[in-house]
Amino acid sequence: MPQTESHYAIGLKILNQLVSEMNQPSPGLPSAQHRRVACSFRDQSLLQVFQVSLTSMAQLKNDVTISKNAASSKLHELALALSLKCLSFDFMGTTVDESSDDFNTIQIPSSWKQVLEDQSTVQIFFDYYEINKPNISKEALECLVRLASVRRSLFSNDTSRVKYLAHLMTGTKDIMQTGKGLACHDNYHEFCRLLGRFKVNYQLSELVNVESYGDWIRLVAEFTLRSLQSWQWASSSVYYLLGLWSRLVSSVPYLKGDTPSLLSDFVPEIVKSFITSRFGSFQGEVSDLSENPLDNVELLQDQLDCLPNLCRFQYESCSSYIMQITDPLLQMYMESADPQVLTVVETKFAWIVHIIAAIVKTKQISGYSGESQEIHDAELSARVLQLINVTDSGLRSQRYAETTKQRLDLAILVFFQNFRKSYVGDQAIHSSKQLYTKLAELLGLHDHLLILNLIVGKIATNLKFYRESDGVISQTLNLMLEMASGQREEFPFLGDYKCSRSRTTFYYIIGLLIFMEDSFLKFKASMDPLLQVLLSLELMPDALFHTDDVKQALIGLMRDLRGIAMATSSRRTYGFLFDWLYPAHIPLLLKAITIWADTPEIAFNAGWHNITFKIDNFMNEYKGAFITNIPRKVDPKIRCENSLRVSKLLIKLKVESTPARTLPSLEEL
Repeated sequence: MPQTESHYAIGLKILNQLVSEMNQPSPGLPSAQHRRVACSFRDQSLLQVFQVSLTSMAQLKNDVTISKNAASSKLHELALALSLKCLSFDFMGTTVDESSDDFNTIQIPSSWKQVLEDQSTVQIFFDYYEINKPNISKEALECLVRLASVRRSLFSNDTSRVKYLAHLMTGTKDIMQTGKGLACHDNYHEFCRLLGRFKVNYQLSELVNVESYGDWIRLVAEFTLRSLQSWQWASSSVYYLLGLWSRLVSSVPYLKGDTPSLLSDFVPEIVKSFITSRFGSFQGEVSDLSENPLDNVELLQDQLDCLPNLCRFQYESCSSYIMQITDPLLQMYMESADPQVLTVVETKFAWIVHIIAAIVKTKQISGYSGESQEIHDAELSARVLQLINVTDSGLRSQRYAETTKQRLDLAILVFFQNFRKSYVGDQAIHSSKQLYTKLAELLGLHDHLLILNLIVGKIATNLKFYRESDGVISQTLNLMLEMASGQREEFPFLGDYKCSRSRTTFYYIIGLLIFMEDSFLKFKASMDPLLQVLLSLELMPDALFHTDDVKQALIGLMRDLRGIAMATSSRRTYGFLFDWLYPAHIPLLLKAITIWADTPEIAFNAGWHNITFKIDNFMNEYKGAFITNIPRKVDPKIRCENSLRVSKLLIKLKVESTPARTLPSLEEL
């Protein structure tokens, strides 16, 4: 490299290092002082450095001598890296990593307005993308991603902003037409990110009013379809494209004017291509199950979060397509005895069920609610419910050890979770009459209780037949626990006094499930329904405390707590219940015993004596722990004393005692 070029490179390296150091906190320097220095540099020097990078890039691009030199690519790289560092500067002091996938608008200072409104600024990065090799052109795309994220208020007026947007659209349109550089995976990924930024920072009304919008949206659709067909190569990039389309269709209800968005021409094909590409990911590769996309929960969630918006935008055509491919698959699943065929069908069904589950989850999307939406939800849900009757019968009942069967059952559990949240419960059924009318017509399922029967049946089947699949068992138990969280709405028997004795058994089962995970935070969260009952009773005035409604509430609460207490089987689980109950809620129990001392149902039939014995057992456990665990004697001793006091109190207040006696206070114990 000639001496002049060497000096040029040294200068660019110094500026690169300077911007990097100004943007990063220095060890030993207080953060407030660092921010003052960074802000001073931003206001006084950063724009000048950015202009130096732009001038350098323009000179290097136009200098024929330098451009022919093999070593000049290093200068291109340094100049481009300097621009990227300037655009990635922490302008607001929020310490947000703007190199991440999810950064929002970039708060570039107003002093940069003239530079960014100059069309040559954006164009130089498109030019550098075109003339450089992938390792350099990738950074040009990174700069364009940031330029597409510049805050809207930076521009002088709407005309300047639309002109800036049009330039970005023209540049990306040219790249999609030529396909230059997109064979490099890094470039491909950054280009998808760039397309994804268009709807994040601009309104649909602005996009459709750009002259080249028609050609641009057509090319984006074609690019998306090609990306979906090459899902293995572009799986991590498709997320940005689906996100773009999802945000576009979500804005259609708010689009004003007569200019068409053209989205209805492309969205159904994108949905179809997505589904067929998921099927294609498995065709001919039955033997290789090690890296199935269904096992990548994070990626699966990212992709399926965007798809429901697209489906509901043209729901009739999309749901019809899903049913057209589902019905023949179900027939094949019922009739085939070939293990290889069953493996392929189970994988396809796993994708379909995940997609339907994601759609059902988003039934409350603004602009896409109504009777027709519920009918389509019912038609798709009916296919899943039909599938459930098949999966555990015949030859399918012998495939619980197969990975594809486990993936299908996991998808079914996700569907149940989402359907339950959207359509199960007293409130949901009243607001979803069209769905249950259609389900009654198709399957004879006229209300949510019949759906609950199916869910409970599937839970029982999974727990009975899955022995080694920790994922299926864990997800099944989670579904059961979720159902128990809203138990009064979903299990009417809990509110029926005639079935009150069954509440203890029910909560005993729930307690066993809760204590399977050694987490006090999860225990507290699971006890929230009972906590709400306790709090409501604590706020009850004394005058109302004598009513039969309060009496029945207390009886039910005691039965519920008795069930939880029966499930405790170790010192730690005793501790969970004790710490939750004492001392916050003991006054309520004292008040209840005082008022209802002559009512055996409260103290005896509801299981008060059982809780007494459990706390007494808890006391004995801790007394033993205190003796054998001297180094940790402080806290156990305190808790033993608390347990002793409460246990003595409750034992003295057992129903066998004389109701008219004077109650001892805690201090007397």
